Amino acid sequence: MSDIVVRPARPEEWSAAGELTVAAYRANGYLDDADGKAYTRSLRDAARRAEHGTLLVAVAADGDLVGTATLVEPGSVLAEMCGDGEAELRMVAVAPHARRRGVGEALTRAALDLAAERGATRMVLCSLDIMTTAHRLYERLGFQRVPARDWYTDGGLLLVAFTKEL
Repeated sequence: MSDIVVRPARPEEWSAAGELTVAAYRANGYLDDADGKAYTRSLRDAARRAEHGTLLVAVAADGDLVGTATLVEPGSVLAEMCGDGEAELRMVAVAPHARRRGVGEALTRAALDLAAERGATRMVLCSLDIMTTAHRLYERLGFQRVPARDWYTDGGLLLVAFTKEL
């Protein structure tokens, strides 16, 4: 993980960040659902994420873009579940060739730090119920499952909620 730097994405990286996000979700089979086409467009549109939140990228020492995540605050058009005092972590993605190197953890920790710096007292996120590898990471970092905040997409997909006090 020490060879990974997480920082806000630069405009010239937005397209690559969007493609990386789609590739990561597709590699895990997460885009074969009823919401697939619309969600694929949303994942690919990193410029919109940068406009309405903070688009983070993870960059390896050789300059390779290896991950991305989006941090949003209440009131953002990208916010799905965050309320007052909360920040929301969205669309965490690690390039398939860079997995098991701590990229997801580095992105999540950077988002937690940034949210705290901005005054949030809690981080929230939701995840497909089948994203168990991500769930293990979130739980290892101190997130708690909050079933009362689980919800279903318009396409009927269950999204499970996690929170972490900052």
